[in-house]
Amino acid sequence: MALSDIAAGLEVTAKQKNHGIATVDDTERDLHDRLAAFSDALPCETEMAVCIVEAHAAGASVGESARRAGVAPMTAAKTLHLLGVNGVSPLSSMGHELVRDWLSANLSRSEAFTLSGASETEFALATFIETHEPLDGAAETVEGALAFDGHASVEKRDVLAETMSDVGDLL
Repeated sequence: MALSDIAAGLEVTAKQKNHGIATVDDTERDLHDRLAAFSDALPCETEMAVCIVEAHAAGASVGESARRAGVAPMTAAKTLHLLGVNGVSPLSSMGHELVRDWLSANLSRSEAFTLSGASETEFALATFIETHEPLDGAAETVEGALAFDGHASVEKRDVLAETMSDVGDLL
């Protein structure tokens, strides 16, 4: 096949079609309305779940998020996990592997618990995380709320200002 055969049928145009960017924006509804669809599967009421997500998005710990929502820290951690928020578990990946070994009957509970080095509460939360998948579609629902706003970025930049270099430092 020659180059002329490959180029056959090609034409040059002076205009390009603008197809735009396809977007789906579900943020017009407030977080309460978006979480209402998951209310039956969450361990707390929708209002409390909204408070937990908003506090966590603002940088509060799971315990502080729970306090603001008026729920137990375990409830807040379970809620965040079910909504697809990562990093809620207090155990390392090795700790989770031990929990999975216990759940699959490869280790006794006491062995898994001892080897994990976790407290009873931490072990219970890790067990919940291993036995409950995040709810379908929940991560996308809270994704916009979990994105830190510009205000949080400015505060972080201000706190770390002395550790950052400036363009003039490169010259």
